[in-house]
Amino acid sequence: MPDQLRIAVPNKGQLAEPASAMLREAGYRQRKDSRDLVLVDPENQTEFFFLRPRDIAVYVGEGILQAGITGRDMLLDSGAPADEVLPLGFGGSTFRFAARGGAGLKVEDLAGKRVATSFAGLLTAYLEERGVDARVIHLDGAVESAIQLGVADAVADVVSTGTTLRNAGLEVFGDPILESEAVVIRQRGADDDPKIEQLLRRLRGVLVARDYVMMDYDVHAERLDEAVALTPGMEGPTVSPLHREGWVAVRAMVPRRSAQQIMDDLWDLGARAILVTDIYACRL
Repeated sequence: MPDQLRIAVPNKGQLAEPASAMLREAGYRQRKDSRDLVLVDPENQTEFFFLRPRDIAVYVGEGILQAGITGRDMLLDSGAPADEVLPLGFGGSTFRFAARGGAGLKVEDLAGKRVATSFAGLLTAYLEERGVDARVIHLDGAVESAIQLGVADAVADVVSTGTTLRNAGLEVFGDPILESEAVVIRQRGADDDPKIEQLLRRLRGVLVARDYVMMDYDVHAERLDEAVALTPGMEGPTVSPLHREGWVAVRAMVPRRSAQQIMDDLWDLGARAILVTDIYACRL
């Protein structure tokens, strides 16, 4: 195993900048020029290789690189011997079937029909699991045009907003084939690596820092139990006596999305000096 941890990062597309931004927040160097294909981070004993997102699972699965960031859809489509080890919460999309508006198809109706997709491996496995004998047509792009051009009877494509499909006169049908997002992957069956564990700890810390804020407030001791029920924190809030008799200061991590409602509820309890601050990084 190389002395340095070798990590694959998307070089372009919707995953590229969010992946680099998260790695920066985790304390790693990232490239300043999008034309750079390799970046060495000597302080963290790490090398970053900027690759096509679709190729990353292959490099990691073959053990050429020890870890990578790619989409769950691209990992599963590749068939590479690599496993997802951490979802990263960005690059979300849904892989779905679509056909002409009003066609009224169901997944079982695809038997004997042609389905065009850029994710042939993923789609073939999905159809086989359900016993649907359809012909899978592999296209590199512009899947939404396949029906109009007579190449396919239906398509399976990644849907973010659905605008592209609607503009092509298509509508989705059936349950989602896959809910995808950016994920960290590593080679299946690889030995434990302290550097990878460090990477995962750092990235988990970034995820928590993004999802939580720190809340401080003062409250009368008689209302402390009610206040703590609103702000239980992770292991329990920090409570300190104030110089003002009968009052305490409380500090706890709270979900970012709920912070405003929690502040309102604390105010109604009589809490005052309620402050919310961002968390830059953490370890839990």
